[in-house]
Formats: sequence, C-alpha cells, structure tokens
Amino acid sequence: MVENPRPAKVAVVDEVRSKLIANSVVFVTRYRGLKVADLQVLRAQLRSVAAEYKVFKNTLVRIAAVEAGYEVLTELLTGPSGLVFSGLDAAATAKVLRDFSRTNESLVVKGALFGGQLLDQSAVFALANLPSREVLLAQLAGLIAAPMVSFASALNALPRDFAYGLKALVDQREAA
Repeated sequence: MVENPRPAKVAVVDEVRSKLIANSVVFVTRYRGLKVADLQVLRAQLRSVAAEYKVFKNTLVRIAAVEAGYEVLTELLTGPSGLVFSGLDAAATAKVLRDFSRTNESLVVKGALFGGQLLDQSAVFALANLPSREVLLAQLAGLIAAPMVSFASALNALPRDFAYGLKALVDQREAA
C-alpha cells in the first residue's frame, strides 16, 4: 500500500466504507458489455426502490471493505464490479436486479453482502422471490393480531351465549 495516497482515493475509500456500514445489503454485479443507456435505466429502477448503483475501483473497495470489517466482500471483487447499496428493502432491490439481468444478459449478479454474510447468486435470486417489505409487515401484523381477534371473539361470545341460554330458559319456563 502507498504511504501517502492521493486525497481523491482516500475520499473514495471513505465513501465506500460509509456506504458499506450504512446499508443493510450490498449487491455486487458484473456490468461488462452493458450500454450506458441501459445502465441509466437500471439506476432509475434502483432509485425507485431506494437503492443506488455505483462503480468503484476494486482495489479501493477492497480497502474499504477491510476497514469496515467486511473482508468476505473481497471474494466477489473480480473483474469490473458495480455495487448496489440497498438500505430499506433488500427483496425489492434483488427483484429489480433479477428482472433487469433477465432482459440484459450483460448484467450479472455475482452475489451480495447481507448482514455480514456473503450470498451467492442463487441466494440473491431466492431473496428476490420474497414478498415486498410491506407485504411481510402486513403478514406479521396479521399474525400478531390473530390471537387478539380470537380472544375478542371469545369474549363477545360469552355474553351472547349467556343471553341465548337465558332466552331458552325463559322460553322453556313459559312453555311449562
């Protein structure tokens, strides 16, 4: 390593390190052969799910990954690599990358860094098959609410059943 790196390189390493720390998932892609117009379309699609596509020199990303404590990421940094930083909805970002790579064979998803663990391409595509964050939150809310709804039904059934029983008893006494 050079003792006095240029300030521009230090700034890039700092930027990458801060993005690695700030984002829950970082996808690594190979973009060789992808046209600039296609890359602009991809970036726009990623922005719609609050993700960002950036290209840095692999050597600078390796330095930033080691400094951030994500040495495992360096395994994916071979050849021209683009990084996708996704903070909120990893499944939505994975869907965008999967769908885009289906129509543009020049984009290859190499893998991802997810919570400090390295995911391969098949795991990334499995992540893409998950429902969106909103759907998962709604399902979780439904699971949490289900016992309370059952309990409320049981509580409502007590006075109702008591009233039906009392009515039946009154009707039986009147008939007798």
